[in-house]
Amino acid sequence: MTTSTSIARRERLDLCDTLESVGPDAPTLCMPWTTRDLAAHLVIREGRPDLASGIWLPFLKERTEREQARVAAQPWPELVEAVRSGPPGWHPTRLTLIDNAVNLAEMVIHHEDVLRGDGSPGPRREPTAHVEAAAWTLLSRMGRLLFRRAPDGVQLHAPGRGALTVSGGEATVHVTGAPVELLLTAYGRRQVAEIEVTGDADAVARFDTASFGL
Repeated sequence: MTTSTSIARRERLDLCDTLESVGPDAPTLCMPWTTRDLAAHLVIREGRPDLASGIWLPFLKERTEREQARVAAQPWPELVEAVRSGPPGWHPTRLTLIDNAVNLAEMVIHHEDVLRGDGSPGPRREPTAHVEAAAWTLLSRMGRLLFRRAPDGVQLHAPGRGALTVSGGEATVHVTGAPVELLLTAYGRRQVAEIEVTGDADAVARFDTASFGL
């Protein structure tokens, strides 16, 4: 990859390589989903926008789960290829700019969901400089939304990149780590992220039990 414009696509391809490597029955951080379930989710999300909202809307949940099970039942190589090929031709994320805006976080987070599916903390790969830079940009744009439920002020620190204040409040918690690790924390994967949390002891304790993400 030579430009940031192709970063979401590159991360999709890397995720598919990892899916092929671990197989259809590997655990993910999206328990109880296996890699087969996660791959089916990605296909539904892009190919069936009429059902994708069932992830959040209770009245559509049963239909979404039924279709996801149908998609998941197809042969593993075909399922991975469906993820790799991406959305249908009519989908707006076929445009690179929209793909990066809509899919980058999805691909990075779910790639890590597979890589760290055993639940143990710490990185399993060394993300490229492009991925780390993109993760930091995502945090600068979405940090306040992702950390909106923080009970105290939160400031993110990425060595060499500076600091982002993502939540106001009287007691400030300082969270330090590489951008991908901070992004995992922002999306509710605190238990596997390699970060350092410092600040007032009570505020740190509240941070450690808070729920983040969309």
